[in-house]
Amino acid sequence: PYGLPGTFKDPAKELAFQGVYRVTPDGRIGLATKELEAPNGLAFSPDYKILYVANSQVQAPIWKAYAVNVDGSLGPGRVFADASTLHKKGDGVPDGLKVDTHGNVFATGPGGVLVYAPDGTLLGRILTGVPTANVAFGEDGATLFVTANHRVLRLRTGTRGMPLPAAR
Repeated sequence: PYGLPGTFKDPAKELAFQGVYRVTPDGRIGLATKELEAPNGLAFSPDYKILYVANSQVQAPIWKAYAVNVDGSLGPGRVFADASTLHKKGDGVPDGLKVDTHGNVFATGPGGVLVYAPDGTLLGRILTGVPTANVAFGEDGATLFVTANHRVLRLRTGTRGMPLPAAR
């Protein structure tokens, strides 16, 4: 609903729910989960056994982690991180995320980029001071690009982002 004038309540909205979808290797599209009110950013752990999903909702600013089953379906979700205690009006909600080669999650959320260890421990924050929507590793893999309101920020890191999977 994010491109619609009335977002979640827009009459042109085609589904009564929001969901995370999966494309199978043979090209079929299926619903993986619809338990989040506003699923948005997605990222896999380095071993592709966990899918992280941001919930872009003021009332529940969380990230969930789903076990990826052998057949590619998702197991039950668990709250990976909760930003409700960090959230202040107007400073953004969970949105885009990326994972580094160590499994740390770089997640945009309240006030900037929140960096979580694979167990969900908050390691630190990159404060932008404005709502921050997306994040990506680029260049040699150790440069973090951040879209923060009306700016694109570039930051060198001591880690590298997950490389893109090889084409099949």
